[in-house]
Amino acid sequence: MAKKKIEVGPPTFAHEQGFWNEGKSFVAGIDEAGRGPLAGPVVAAAVILDRDAYPLRLNDSKKLNDATLEALFAEIMANAVSVSVGLATHAQIDEMNIRQATFHAMREAVLGLSVPADAFIVDGNALPQGLGKVAKAVISGDALSLSVAAASIIAKVTRDRMMREFAVQYPHYGFEGHMGYPTKAHVDAIAKHGPCPIHRMTFGPLKSAA
Repeated sequence: MAKKKIEVGPPTFAHEQGFWNEGKSFVAGIDEAGRGPLAGPVVAAAVILDRDAYPLRLNDSKKLNDATLEALFAEIMANAVSVSVGLATHAQIDEMNIRQATFHAMREAVLGLSVPADAFIVDGNALPQGLGKVAKAVISGDALSLSVAAASIIAKVTRDRMMREFAVQYPHYGFEGHMGYPTKAHVDAIAKHGPCPIHRMTFGPLKSAA
């Protein structure tokens, strides 16, 4: 018998509240976009929300359409205490591996916060080194924590905008449609045209072309 899928969310401030109760006023949610694609960077965002002024429609970015994502991006940027983005390029991903490149992007995002965070909530099951002791990893954090949901939106919208720009530079690959993920159309385009300068040469079908 197939396992029933467990739905989580909508996100709340429950995880943040635990830190607030300890006197940690500025809690940053951290999430990334772009671990799985064959091309482009992995982008991470760190967001400290204003608990009294945040978008009411915040949710896991994967559950939202493009129009809602863009609207929420603008609201987060206008009202959050601090927002920062970090990234690792395709070349850094090939050099470090995707796990370490993701952690690098997360650390870059944290360093860019204009207001230093007192604590961190990171989407996933592992923490990047260097955040300090006041941090916790939360599986499905983007569906459970409002701060992480906000970070997921900032990361996704930022990366999608970058991939649309790359689509203009490298029009043969259709990046504007799949954002670099390994769709059949993308894999077929690589087979026909070969890799372009932003492809990750250590990923899937690109390994043989390296």
